[in-house]
Amino acid sequence: MQIEPYDKSQLDAIKSLSLQAWTPVFDSIQKAMDLDVYLSFYPDWRVSQLHAVEEVCAAADTNVWVAIDSGSTVGFVAVKLHSQNSMGEIYMVAVAPDYQRRGIGTAMMEFALDWMKAAGMSVAMVETGGDPGHAPARFTYEKLGFRLFPVARYFKKL
Repeated sequence: MQIEPYDKSQLDAIKSLSLQAWTPVFDSIQKAMDLDVYLSFYPDWRVSQLHAVEEVCAAADTNVWVAIDSGSTVGFVAVKLHSQNSMGEIYMVAVAPDYQRRGIGTAMMEFALDWMKAAGMSVAMVETGGDPGHAPARFTYEKLGFRLFPVARYFKKL
């Protein structure tokens, strides 16, 4: 497996693996939230996530790398730098389900963290959900030394 800079020709592969990787996550979010609230946020999560991935891959303020295994794009990580407070943000990360639990997510995270440090950042941040679908992500982040900052966010459908 190797990590290399994103190329526009990889967009379709990234979009496809993202939908596959995030299906259990959005299933979990739907179970954790009031259905009306969930549907307000995600009337069709696939459409909104594909749009989000396209935006991230095209954004001038975001750096994207892909994980390649045997010639296939199997994961990606997107990083934003917030220079005003010397913080790098892991903005988006996904690994294709068939390649999960092989250390690819960890390797991409380590790559991104090293890149942030080389870019002069002194803090790294990643945000994820507290629902069961995000448990593997939380495990990876904690394994890499991230510490949780508790946030309580409440929603109510009006």
